[in-house]
Amino acid sequence: MRLGEVVVDVAPLRSSRDFRLVFATQAISMVGTHLTSVAASLQVYALTGSTVQVGLMSLVLGLSLLVGLVAGGVLADRVDRRRLMLVTRSITAVVVAGLAVNAALPDPKVWFVFVAAVLAGGTAGLGGPAMMAATPSLVQPGQLAAAGALTTLTAQLGGMIGPSLAGVIASGPGVAMCFAIDAAVYVVGLALLAPLPALPPEGTAEVQHPLKAMTEGLRFLRGNQVVSGLLLIDVCAVVFAMPYALFPELGTEHFGGGPSTVGLLYTAPAVGSFFGALTSGWTGRVHHTGRALIGAVAVWGVAISCFGLSSNLWLALAFLALAGLGDTASEILRRALLQHYTPDRLQGRVGSLWLAQATAGPSVGNLEAGLVARALGSSAGAAVLGGVVCLAGVATLAVAMPGLRKATLHELSDAEEPADSIEKT
Repeated sequence: MRLGEVVVDVAPLRSSRDFRLVFATQAISMVGTHLTSVAASLQVYALTGSTVQVGLMSLVLGLSLLVGLVAGGVLADRVDRRRLMLVTRSITAVVVAGLAVNAALPDPKVWFVFVAAVLAGGTAGLGGPAMMAATPSLVQPGQLAAAGALTTLTAQLGGMIGPSLAGVIASGPGVAMCFAIDAAVYVVGLALLAPLPALPPEGTAEVQHPLKAMTEGLRFLRGNQVVSGLLLIDVCAVVFAMPYALFPELGTEHFGGGPSTVGLLYTAPAVGSFFGALTSGWTGRVHHTGRALIGAVAVWGVAISCFGLSSNLWLALAFLALAGLGDTASEILRRALLQHYTPDRLQGRVGSLWLAQATAGPSVGNLEAGLVARALGSSAGAAVLGGVVCLAGVATLAVAMPGLRKATLHELSDAEEPADSIEKT
């Protein structure tokens, strides 16, 4: 296999000006989002001295984001997606600018930070499905995996650069500057998205009640083995084998380190994920996409179990990096298959469910890991068991859902049906 077939495929950037604009917007937005997230946490703690208040703010943000995602999925299948992105991002820019003004006051108000978290989370949720649903219209059909890999790469870069940059800025000019920079980033993003053409969803002649519209999306999931399988296989990974809540105890007790050791545990999966995104060129070329996806999730499960069995720190970090690599491959393949097998008129609703699961799933998984660790009396044992359960779930889905196993981004034969033809509602 040539190097050009392994490194991340940049063909969507070369062939589509509109995707370049969206990619640039996402790249700078991910950094800006982390600036605001870290700055808001620092400000709430400085004003209240309470980690509970910091956690409460994160909860408020997460809940408003979930509500926004559900509503945003319906809107993305009903109105022009470009307009929805511009409107929601404009509102968020104003909210973040308000955070900057509040932080610059002699007596900043903590209640305003909570209100801003609700508004920012809600508007981000409203616009998120539109951005995801628009992607298939901006790239060629065979470039969905490459587009997903590039999107994942922006998220990984933002996650690596944003928090560190936020810490530097907050310790220097202050948190108000973090908010101000993010507000400016949103304005730049609006300028980048403005040249996009209108992106109306297909089949919007009938205006449905929101509940009926969501019911239609859920009915599609029940009748489509590939798309429902994509959501279920992610549950196996993020709910049954999510190790992050175990890191503080493992870092200090199991590996006998301190905060720096715990930090290494959190960093290792991100390093593997970044490397996975950089070497994702194969994801758009593999013919048996469903089997590759099953294998990628299995890699995550095996790596998490091996991490729990490791007594050597550096070996454990290697397994966490391997888990991150498998997770990134899984995310790229799932995103591409989801967009490939979902009709355009349902892209917003189905995409919102995928985003909602990606938002809530890790939180549920970390809670589950903590409860299992308490029941077993061992965080390492909880990691091992989680990986085993993940593998069992993946194997069960592979056998029970042949449609998922046979899913592909390529038309291998007449037996492989295109996206719209397998819809069963």
